[in-house]
Amino acid sequence: MKYYIIAGEASGDLHASNLMRSIKVLDTKAQFRCWGGDLMKAQGAELVKHYRDLAFMGFTEVLINIRTIFKNIELCKKDILENKPDVLILVDYPGFNLRIAEFAKANGIKVFYYISPQVWAWKQSRIHKIKKVVDKMFVILPFEKEFYQRFDFAVDFVGHPLLDAVANYAEKSASLDLQITKPIIALLPGSRKQEISTMLPLMLSLRKFYPGYEFVVAGAPSQTKEYYQTWINNVDTKIVFDKTYQLLQRSEAALVTSGTATLETALFGIPEVVCYKGGKISYAIAKQLIKVKYISLVNLIMDKEIVKELIQDELNEKNLKTELDKLLTSVTRTKMLSDYAELKEKLGGSGASSKTAELMINYLK
Repeated sequence: MKYYIIAGEASGDLHASNLMRSIKVLDTKAQFRCWGGDLMKAQGAELVKHYRDLAFMGFTEVLINIRTIFKNIELCKKDILENKPDVLILVDYPGFNLRIAEFAKANGIKVFYYISPQVWAWKQSRIHKIKKVVDKMFVILPFEKEFYQRFDFAVDFVGHPLLDAVANYAEKSASLDLQITKPIIALLPGSRKQEISTMLPLMLSLRKFYPGYEFVVAGAPSQTKEYYQTWINNVDTKIVFDKTYQLLQRSEAALVTSGTATLETALFGIPEVVCYKGGKISYAIAKQLIKVKYISLVNLIMDKEIVKELIQDELNEKNLKTELDKLLTSVTRTKMLSDYAELKEKLGGSGASSKTAELMINYLK
């Protein structure tokens, strides 16, 4: 069968590539065409456009790039019609993907959605559109199935694919090739330029308080080393690319920009502080629209604060140091690690990619 897959960011590229690997086991003649990244391309997909050209963060940045976004949408629609896939598989990225879903449905193409948009957090009105244009939804968070049921939409809960990604890495037990003797504090400042320029200088400002620790930056594959050097200002700070898991496995604690990385850090059992600071206008708008108590996946899944979230004005050097100090003490570490064990139980076990692939192929048959 012919599969057309759209993922608009790094985490989507990871999860879509693992899904593709599982699909190929069940469908040996599978053909993939995608919007995504290097991991999807490595699984044999023909890459139409890379996610680095699609990632616009926040209301202001979206408005500035609106013409580019609409050009991409039209290009995608044209490409889908020309290639006539058996199924369109969408991975999160709702602003773009729901427009494409509507188009595909109108043109008689089956639409599967893997990793639900966070409609439970904001824009719940999107559920009505999802019900109209999505044939099957595969959700990865335990509370999402019940949420959709409230709107009379049956979905499949498949478990979280990060459990597999972390387990697969642990089996390989790759090493971090750095000449470091001090304990490490990992810095995960995000993958978009806007995030990195805001988060990284603040995270690095803590170095002066911790001479006994090495601060190491997890570089996003979509950015260059030169871009990170802009914010490091020639300070002797190491950057590692494509080795975030190796870095986490070696770390004592982590400072993490809100997103998928907060959950990855927890699954590796690394105590963390969650950081978020956006543009003033974007944040003011988001604060009015968002309907959840927490911004990190860890706290959302647990429905309580088990990792500290420093948001907007609360994210400053003083508060960040206070919270990092707590992570390096045994009492706070022990409590957080205990909560992490409970988190893994809630996530539904391993095998999300293979479960999803099997369900998809059965539905297509």
